Amino acid sequence: MTLLTGGCLCGAIRYEAEGDPFHETLCHCETCRRATGAPAVAWLTMPRASFRFTSGTPTTFASSDEGRRRFCPACGTALTFESSDYPDETDLTAASLDHPALAPPRDHTWSNSALEWFWTLHRLPQREKAPPDL
Repeated sequence: MTLLTGGCLCGAIRYEAEGDPFHETLCHCETCRRATGAPAVAWLTMPRASFRFTSGTPTTFASSDEGRRRFCPACGTALTFESSDYPDETDLTAASLDHPALAPPRDHTWSNSALEWFWTLHRLPQREKAPPDL
């Protein structure tokens, strides 16, 4: 069994979940993209009973009739997604983990909604830091 810990960018919100992550995915749905401002969102799922916030109080946003997203009210970091369709599960944003390498994506979800250019990103130049002024 694994203890996963994480939190937001500013440190106001911290969480932990114990268990084995499952459904590690990269979601391309428009709702996830708009909620985070990212072209796709890496998620992992944990048993809801094993998840708890250890410090701070996140803000909750109802992104649909079934879905609730929680994020830091200070810095805006997206943290969780919970659906009434899956009452025993909590999805965590993989990038908010202290050690995101513990739960790499295993598939793509809603790939039919992906931005067309997403599939070409692996061909872009890679830089170790911000590019120099042009």
